[in-house]
Amino acid sequence: MPSSDPSPRRAGRPRSAEADAAIMDATREALVEVGWSKLTVGHVAARAGVAKTTLYRRWSNKGELVVHAVAALFDELELPDCGSLQADVECVVLAFADLLQQPGTNASLMAVVAESTHDPALREHIREAIVERQKRLVLQGRERAQARGELPPDAADPHEDAQLVDLIFDVIAGAVVHRTLVSAEPVDAEWAHRFTTLMLHGLSAASTG
Repeated sequence: MPSSDPSPRRAGRPRSAEADAAIMDATREALVEVGWSKLTVGHVAARAGVAKTTLYRRWSNKGELVVHAVAALFDELELPDCGSLQADVECVVLAFADLLQQPGTNASLMAVVAESTHDPALREHIREAIVERQKRLVLQGRERAQARGELPPDAADPHEDAQLVDLIFDVIAGAVVHRTLVSAEPVDAEWAHRFTTLMLHGLSAASTG
């Protein structure tokens, strides 16, 4: 006799979460092995042990799938309270660089960014799923620094304030991505310290160490 309790659907949620994690892992691993051009949704589905329809219900194409796989990694970034604004920025710079240096992150991000140069819809998806979401770290760090008295309050004009958040994010993310993925140079504690000093205190302070 069928049960009238509507709760059985809840039992599938843990398995769905596990399937999502397997899909994300499979997407990044496949990109490392076969590259963007050979990657297919079917390939990812087989590797993750799920049906292709499972993927297509969530993502309409492999571009969206890869963006989601990258975004899932970036969503794990946290801004630890290291005691000061300088230390907080240095900590998140090192964590971000470490994430970018992982093969799965490196291959996935580079591939989807390259593809987005001729796909405006994919570029917009990157902005929404990765860039806008990660600005939470700037907002959190600034709020903490304001509470310590290290930074002034938010600007009275919300538009001006949003532009400042954008600028801070662009400076930090742009420098670390360029250093790690373009220049292929290490982001170590010394570099993170000098970069943060330059950003917070200017060229003269950074020049003196």
